[in-house]
Amino acid sequence: MSQPDSQFEFLPQMSAIAREAGTLLMGYFRSRVKIEYKGEADLVTEADRASEKLILERIRKQWPTHDVIGEEGARIETGGDYRWYVDPLDGTTNFAHGFPVFCVSLGLAFHGKRQAAVVYDPTRDELFAAERGLGAVLNGEKLSVSKTPKLQQSLVGTGFPSHKRHKNPNIYFYHQITLRSHGVRRAGSAALDLTSVAAGRLDGFWEFNLNAWDLAAGILIVEEAGGKVTGMHGEPVEITDRDVVATNGLIHAELLHEFDEIFAGRGLEPLPDPREYRK
Repeated sequence: MSQPDSQFEFLPQMSAIAREAGTLLMGYFRSRVKIEYKGEADLVTEADRASEKLILERIRKQWPTHDVIGEEGARIETGGDYRWYVDPLDGTTNFAHGFPVFCVSLGLAFHGKRQAAVVYDPTRDELFAAERGLGAVLNGEKLSVSKTPKLQQSLVGTGFPSHKRHKNPNIYFYHQITLRSHGVRRAGSAALDLTSVAAGRLDGFWEFNLNAWDLAAGILIVEEAGGKVTGMHGEPVEITDRDVVATNGLIHAELLHEFDEIFAGRGLEPLPDPREYRK
């Protein structure tokens, strides 16, 4: 099997592409673009498409032999060594409503293994980047996960699907973990949630049924910042897996134990009845 090229040849250019796409997005954000639907409730905007078009053009120009998988339909699959996972606008619902929590996420894999990653938050001008084996940085400064030792003391994040939420079990996980932690946040961008774990702003994050373009960059950034990322039962997360748990490592076993209990239906606190609460 061939060996990956030095990531140094990728990361500066990846960062420049992400910043360019982020600048484009901010122009659309300020003008409040038209909202469209690509399903029952999945939003898409002209900004998503324009950002993906820009990113695809830059990748094809600089690395014409690389494969690309993009959220908005970009597909170049030749069986090459390298494959890009592109989310041109992670947090589209936030973006479309004027809520300033969204980002550009670029993950580069070599034979299915994450190699380099960039997540750019244009509203805060924060660029998170990582290279396999070489650490993670935020605007050039080294990143490290938190040192919070227990779930009870932790602030964690999660996410919910944009459609058919009533068929997603996460409300039970949200409820139970809220009772067993310092709080649960739902910001609406999985890529940014993962970078928040890497930066120590969150101690953990979990979500069900994501896609490779949601996760490819963020997972590598967490791992290179010293965190731990697995599936819901502690298994390794392959590039195409859809469920993820990311933590500072210290609370990982405790969080997975709580998930096992929830999956088994043990110790579930009942959801409060709002009619009783109103009394």
